Amino acid sequence: MTSAPYLPAAPADRPASGPGAAPVDRPYLLRCPVCQVSYQDDGLRLDCAAAHRPGLLSTEYATAFAPGPGSGPFRYRCWLPTAGRALPEGSGGTTYRAERLGRALGLAELWVAFSGYWPERGAALATGSFKELEAQAVLARLPERPPVLVVASAGNTAAAFLRACSQQRVECVLVVPDAALPALGVAGERADCVRLVTVAGDYTDAIELADAIAARPGFQAEGGTRNVARRDGLGTALLAAAETLGHLPDHYVQAVGSGAGALAAHQAARRLLAAGFPASDGAAAASGGLPRLTLCQSSPFAPMVRAWEDGLAEPVIGSGPAVRAAVAAAYAQELTTRKPPYAVAGGVREALAESGGELRAADNAEAAAAGRLFADAEGIDVEPAAAVALAGLRQAVAAGRIGSGETVLLHVTGGGRAHRAAGHPPVPVHPDLRIPAGLGAEAAAYLVTGA
Repeated sequence: MTSAPYLPAAPADRPASGPGAAPVDRPYLLRCPVCQVSYQDDGLRLDCAAAHRPGLLSTEYATAFAPGPGSGPFRYRCWLPTAGRALPEGSGGTTYRAERLGRALGLAELWVAFSGYWPERGAALATGSFKELEAQAVLARLPERPPVLVVASAGNTAAAFLRACSQQRVECVLVVPDAALPALGVAGERADCVRLVTVAGDYTDAIELADAIAARPGFQAEGGTRNVARRDGLGTALLAAAETLGHLPDHYVQAVGSGAGALAAHQAARRLLAAGFPASDGAAAASGGLPRLTLCQSSPFAPMVRAWEDGLAEPVIGSGPAVRAAVAAAYAQELTTRKPPYAVAGGVREALAESGGELRAADNAEAAAAGRLFADAEGIDVEPAAAVALAGLRQAVAAGRIGSGETVLLHVTGGGRAHRAAGHPPVPVHPDLRIPAGLGAEAAAYLVTGA
């Protein structure tokens, strides 16, 4: 293997991409929702090996719900797919009753799961995003000698992995669009084990390049929504909120791009109910006590909303200048996933149907107004995706979909960055390699890996 002049090739003794490390004895199994086959986890598996329609693997834990000490995601290690190593302390968000915002919306029982930076409230996610929850869990799942992790991101996920991998000295390659580079400044100093590549394009271009890099020997795709650790890490936000409330909420509201966070919350709620955790007194019998999902997208680019409303099996997205223009116009770029796991087994469509939920689209004016409302009512800044979620919640209340006395959990998936920047200025981040427009993914991957 010949090293590229920009990024080092993966060491020759690393396992190839995909499952390859020997499984260890872990207190959980991976289960395929299509064929029901189970796997011992090697820390890398993303898919079922059988030939059938796509499905998202899920974890089945042998342990009961028994939260441990602390306040970060590893408080819930009982339901995290960890490798059994000693774990770092970890950082988490907070859940609180949002009385002022609730009054503005006409909701008596509005609760906010704030996954961001707000230390005065107990939220300590330094990058200001719930993506830190998934990054911490993904690294805890890895085998002892993992391949080089490859992560594609629109910004927030890359910031989370930059911080976590730098702190834990885990080798990774981050691939982001050029426009996402400023968002990485919140992550702090970057260690030399973390390599950064930018592409002259959008999130989809970053995904295509990351896939091509991950196909090289010695590299491994992080996997996005397909990674069980990503979903279970995000699911700790729902576990923490349920602990605070003492029961599950009637409604769970979140903005979605891929839908990983919503699937995580839905799966966590299912596990809690199966373990005997109480549902809300007002929970709908039709959903079996599961919180109804209200999932929100940005209307310039809302493929899952259109598919849901039109009863389509799959979102119709297409390609070309019109699609790129719609993506560029979206209020929250992190919500512009073009290949969401909507129709796969265990995906977004099934979760919506099982919970009696719905998808909503908020336009840019609605989202901007919602962001201002949150800041005025609660006194903290929120990220664009969280503003989209609040705008969708306002729509659902106005439409009578959510009643004034029902318990609502609004997941603010990012916030507090402006608050943190006052005392911790962002650190400038410079890419190791910039891929120009027009260079194909395979050629770009050769530049990155030298193979």
